[in-house]
Amino acid sequence: MCETLPKITLAPGKKAYFLSDLHLGLYPYEASAQREKIIVKWLDEIKSDAGALFIAGDIFDFWYEYKKVVAKGFVRFMGKLCEFTDNGIPVYMFTGNHDVWMFDYFQKEVGARVCPSPIEIEIETKKFLIGHGDGVGPGDAGYKFLKSIFTSKICQFLFSRIHPNFAYKLGQTWSKHSRYSKGIADTFHGEDKEFNILFAKEYLKTRHIDYFVFGHRHIPMDVTLNGTSKLFNLGEWIYGMTYGVFNGADFVIKSNRSDEKWKENLIQIP
Repeated sequence: MCETLPKITLAPGKKAYFLSDLHLGLYPYEASAQREKIIVKWLDEIKSDAGALFIAGDIFDFWYEYKKVVAKGFVRFMGKLCEFTDNGIPVYMFTGNHDVWMFDYFQKEVGARVCPSPIEIEIETKKFLIGHGDGVGPGDAGYKFLKSIFTSKICQFLFSRIHPNFAYKLGQTWSKHSRYSKGIADTFHGEDKEFNILFAKEYLKTRHIDYFVFGHRHIPMDVTLNGTSKLFNLGEWIYGMTYGVFNGADFVIKSNRSDEKWKENLIQIP
């Protein structure tokens, strides 16, 4: 069972916004810096009607949180999040498989709620289950084992003994060889094979959820699970720049792109 957070009631005219897989710091770094500016500009545009902001993991392509050291870069993005929280807009940041080592920095310094695992939350009259989406559902035993190592307190302690310069060099080298840095996107495996969809269908057998909202797969999805429940995948901000909006009654997937190309990758299952 997921942790349940307090209900959010949106003020009149306010909306809840959802985005995922920003991969800030992804090689090539010049493109990442430009993408950060685009994201900050978008955040500035939505802040007037934002009632809540959910960032569903892989915010950074690599992040390790030292007790006394803050990673170089991303100051525009962090500053904009502070602007949200300073103005009373709740921000929820989920750890993903690329930034699993987020601890309490964003909670203490930015004022965001850091969620290391999926949560249930009611927004207006709809029940949401929100998470990054990695490691849920059946299968993928190899990844789940690897994640158990990454989340091990002993492994985290040992990694924190590495000098930050060398640690981030390792992380950036890993980023440089990522398939996303080479322009390769994910493909949809089918409704009967996507782990997030299988997880949601199994979850609904014992508990009602109106909207499952995940990231991780880099594919925007709008999937009807039954007569009252839907699953949305938020896509990514490397190419599609897709995000979700909930206006208090309905959830829709949109894009910050000026063209309609992102819709070519949108998976819709009515």
